[in-house]
Amino acid sequence: MSKYSTGEIAKLCSVTVRTVQYYDTRGILIPSELSEGGRRLYSEDDLKRMKIICFLRELDLPIGAIAQILKEEHPEKVISLLIEQQEKALSDEITDKEEKLLKLRELKNGLKGKTEFSLETIGDIAVIMEGKKKLKKLHLMMLLTGLPVTALQWFSIIFWIVKGIWWPFIIWLLVAIPWGILISRYYFAHVKYICPECHEVFKPTLKEAFWANHTPTARKLTCTSCGHKGFCVEVWGCDGA
Repeated sequence: MSKYSTGEIAKLCSVTVRTVQYYDTRGILIPSELSEGGRRLYSEDDLKRMKIICFLRELDLPIGAIAQILKEEHPEKVISLLIEQQEKALSDEITDKEEKLLKLRELKNGLKGKTEFSLETIGDIAVIMEGKKKLKKLHLMMLLTGLPVTALQWFSIIFWIVKGIWWPFIIWLLVAIPWGILISRYYFAHVKYICPECHEVFKPTLKEAFWANHTPTARKLTCTSCGHKGFCVEVWGCDGA
């Protein structure tokens, strides 16, 4: 079985010799044996214990708390729980960093091709990025609820053409019209628009928004702040959601 000197165990655990000696004086890392010359010698189990101590110190646990944990009947259960908590904390931190990185990249891409940009421009891009995921969920919800309605429409048309029976088409109308009204109200209640001229975020009337010429990300509207009429960028607009 391997034996390690104080210097060797310090090097393997990336700490100083004085740290190993300090843990010895505190009684949490006592060497397995002493050489004839009085040198401390540590075993493989001591090395594992030292690595556990270093891990717990990285969690900012005080020496006294570490000593108490190691004295428990089943210290591995406490340490396992601490490891799970640390794993979750690191995972959350990574997720947070990845989201920030994604926002930076989106902001960078949003500024590409703009020879001139102002704080208002950056603000507009920030607003768009903030609600991008929520808008995607909204669009997906509309698509999923619209699929059965569309399927019923095609079935009724084909049935009318092939069989000459028209009443399924009437059923489709009775379903499609209320669905269209409800989904439109719901959709426009959850979106707003950014004016490219004054950079104000505004909400148009349901009638104007419904009949406006549009693309997947913008609608031709009249800004309620400055009166500009043109394509305005669609953003998430449900406060508190």
